[in-house]
Amino acid sequence: MNAIPKEQFDRMIDRHFRFEAENDVNGVLSTMVDDVEHDVVGSPTGPLRGQQAARGFYDALFADLSGESVTTLRRHYGPDFVVDESLWEGTAPGTPFGISGDGRRLAFRLLHVFDMAPDGKIKRENVWIDLASILQQLQAPAVIA
Repeated sequence: MNAIPKEQFDRMIDRHFRFEAENDVNGVLSTMVDDVEHDVVGSPTGPLRGQQAARGFYDALFADLSGESVTTLRRHYGPDFVVDESLWEGTAPGTPFGISGDGRRLAFRLLHVFDMAPDGKIKRENVWIDLASILQQLQAPAVIA
């Protein structure tokens, strides 16, 4: 198997994260193959298959969390995969993970394992979330300014 150039991985993943920060579901889906596997570890739905199922996930996610940025902390590359550790920053206008966000600011780490198709699109996205950090931030009393 020929390795996909690192720069091609970076362009697609950075584009994917930019669309997530903009809450752009169609943009996010444009970075994925039609039969994508989308797996957020610990999600009660388990791994989702296909863009329509991923669309439902992102519609719900963007109602609960409003991203402002995803900053890559480090990346590790294989011939057809990337492991990306990132810092997500934004607000929680909805009820992420069943907890009222009350519009509070959030920052938490993510670990993504992306399997890439030969055309450079994402064929599998496996996401590990620092849920303990999210729970700590959201369970703290809201500060009224």
